Amino acid sequence: MAASLRQRLSLLSYLGLILALAAGLTLLASGPGHRLGLWHWRTGFLMMAWVGTIGIWAVWVSLAGGLFAVFGKMKARTAAALAGLALGFLMMSVPQTRQQVLRSVPRIHEVSTDTEKPPQFQAILALRKSAKAANPPEYNAKFAPLQKKAFPDIRPAYLEAPPQAAFDRALAAAAAMGWNIVASDRASGRIEAVATTFWFGFQDDVVIRVQREGERNRVDVRSKSRVGGSDFGTNAKRVRAYLEALGGKKG
Repeated sequence: MAASLRQRLSLLSYLGLILALAAGLTLLASGPGHRLGLWHWRTGFLMMAWVGTIGIWAVWVSLAGGLFAVFGKMKARTAAALAGLALGFLMMSVPQTRQQVLRSVPRIHEVSTDTEKPPQFQAILALRKSAKAANPPEYNAKFAPLQKKAFPDIRPAYLEAPPQAAFDRALAAAAAMGWNIVASDRASGRIEAVATTFWFGFQDDVVIRVQREGERNRVDVRSKSRVGGSDFGTNAKRVRAYLEALGGKKG
């Protein structure tokens, strides 16, 4: 009787593994589902929170089933329990990892190499309006001290080249980033583009300004998220990657 009960309870090993796999599938679907227009981005974020909860259940159920499987010397169910534990622990860490990232960066949703006179969006304003962007297009001056403290390396780049060559170089670097170029105005030295994030497919707006400053050309970049209070450091990473692709000297 005891052996029969132990055998039935050891089936929890499979249930734990199923829960862990369900957590993994939820995680895999969270971002792409929004990218495909299946649900709102807030739903995707909520799904990522569920991943941790499902992961906790997977760990406890796998642990219980695994104990019965070990005592019953059932190798297949023991292996299932171990797999459920490993994947469950991994899924448990997802919300904590996101919180660690959130705490490591300031709560801002845009970054600019020039925080006193940041480049302004023009051509892209219509796209932001049609997309019903929650964040206003104007630069939030309150972000400046937070940005400077967290990302002191975000500074203008200087190119020693003729103005037209500098503009072409800035435009080529933007295209190389895989951004959708919305406008490029040589006369004003302004380039506007839309960058799409990998996982959720968020569309963020970028404006680049190339202007002559003495014997050099100064290149300023501003990147802004359309939604969300915090960008999890995405805009800083984007601007940093662009400046590295552009080359030149930091101001």
